Amino acid sequence: MTYDSEQPVLLEPPVAGTEADTLIGSLERQRRTFAWKCEGLDAAGLSARLGPSALTLGGLLKHLALVEDEYFTRRLLGAELPPPWNAVDWDADPGWEWRSAAADEPERLYALWREAVARSRRNLRQVLSEGGVDQPVRHTWPDGRTPSVRRILADLIEEYSRHVGQADMIRESVDGRVGEDPPADFPAP
Repeated sequence: MTYDSEQPVLLEPPVAGTEADTLIGSLERQRRTFAWKCEGLDAAGLSARLGPSALTLGGLLKHLALVEDEYFTRRLLGAELPPPWNAVDWDADPGWEWRSAAADEPERLYALWREAVARSRRNLRQVLSEGGVDQPVRHTWPDGRTPSVRRILADLIEEYSRHVGQADMIRESVDGRVGEDPPADFPAP
């Protein structure tokens, strides 16, 4: 499968596809499930917490927007982080996205995440048009190793999978919504 701006978004991994299609399909399934767990909530719903945890769906939206840009802009392309991330003093406030989400309007949180996902898809299509998942990304780890596109995709799948589980429990506490998969007609984010 080739990746270009006309490529439809995969809703889940193919039954028997290429490695790239399978990894991207797995990531898209997690994104879609996450979107379904967060969709349609007001500020109170996005601020709901479970027990002693400070984790909220609003915080998860903002955190995953940052993660999308960190992995698919900075690490994949070697580009600077876009706003609002480039204006944050991460040394002084390393949990800024979690803390600041409480002050953001729901529409802003949803838009921030959707924009980051759209940017990630464009960046990934660009890189995959130049080669496969074996190619190195533009970021080097502190120990000098350079991960592949495959590793970046695997890391994002893991990140989303963990947070989808957390979102599932929080959403159930808000309005009882449960389930592993969104309804068939739920759109891709």
